[in-house]
Amino acid sequence: MDKESIFSINSTIEFKFKNSQIRDYSYNSFLPDFHKLQTKRSKIIMEKRNISLVFQIECLDITAFRATVSDIIGFGKIINNCVEIFQA
Repeated sequence: MDKESIFSINSTIEFKFKNSQIRDYSYNSFLPDFHKLQTKRSKIIMEKRNISLVFQIECLDITAFRATVSDIIGFGKIINNCVEIFQA
């Protein structure tokens, strides 16, 4: 990542699921849109760990960080709603 800013922001977001099957469904559903989050100002690594889905974020500025976190949270809300519908 090209660092033109005076700082960068590194953060981790972890979604913990009830089991690895729900984690895998979430991972597979997010994967097609994952490449859209990669920009010149923001880099994300997504990985599966036990029953968690972990997003490692590196951004060059606060605006890119806010947008990236917002996208990940939006994804989490969609997954949560789908699981609720499935379990109903």
